[in-house]
Amino acid sequence: MKTLLQNWIPKFFLQVTVLSFGVLWTLPSLGLLISSFRPAAAIESSGWWTVFQRPLDFSQFTLDNYTLVLGREGLLQAFLNSIVIALPSTVITLTIAAFAAYALSWMRFPGRQWLFIGIVGLLVVPLQMTLIPVLQLYNTLGLSGLFVGVWLAHTGYGMPLGVYLLRNSIQALPVDLLEAAALDGATHWQTFTRIILPLSVPALASFGIFQFLWVWNDLLVALVYLGANKTVAPLTLVLRNLVGDRGQDWHLLTAGAFVSMLIPLIVFISLQRYFVRGLLAGSVKG
Repeated sequence: MKTLLQNWIPKFFLQVTVLSFGVLWTLPSLGLLISSFRPAAAIESSGWWTVFQRPLDFSQFTLDNYTLVLGREGLLQAFLNSIVIALPSTVITLTIAAFAAYALSWMRFPGRQWLFIGIVGLLVVPLQMTLIPVLQLYNTLGLSGLFVGVWLAHTGYGMPLGVYLLRNSIQALPVDLLEAAALDGATHWQTFTRIILPLSVPALASFGIFQFLWVWNDLLVALVYLGANKTVAPLTLVLRNLVGDRGQDWHLLTAGAFVSMLIPLIVFISLQRYFVRGLLAGSVKG
């Protein structure tokens, strides 16, 4: 009995500690959600936690904040624009990075290691250094203010990290498996599509989460390459304008902020089982 208590008490305190940190971590999001449904007068006069004094009084909540934000403020169009920007930017980067990682891991060609070192070295280059020359090139090619320009920019900025993570994961796969495929006459394309990709799903999902969330929450790249064009403006640009023009309208800001959180939450929750596995892929061998 004493041994059972000694083993149970540390686990109990560990679980309580983790649960406490989880509750504290989610409190701001809970406050944001509740505030997004409260009228402007209620937000200005009391804190969001006061709704628990009368939890069954639904008259203290309203949908007007979301109606105003999605309609008059143009957040619905911005929401669709963010999806149009984030999905291709993630898919294109994942595809190219996976091909490059396979080539750098299992294909033999001169300068392979130096090429990988150069790609990894790009991780320390601030993207701010590239904004002016890339924007000048876009102005010459007519890509400024277009979705394709932002797709290419996000692909270029995400490639170094993608190649680095995926290359470590792919290189950790058993050599015997690929040698057996080669002996059976499999081409590089067949090996990549039938063996590498299925075994690299955790790493691909992990990097996909990183890339998607970074593109979704990006403001600088969209601001530089899209400008002030409202027809292609993502959520971050519209929220920035909302803050600048209506900083006092907290009820609109909370509603807009929660709308911008929906897709990242769905992506992370749906792919979280792959997240840690993908980060640890290639870190341990044997």
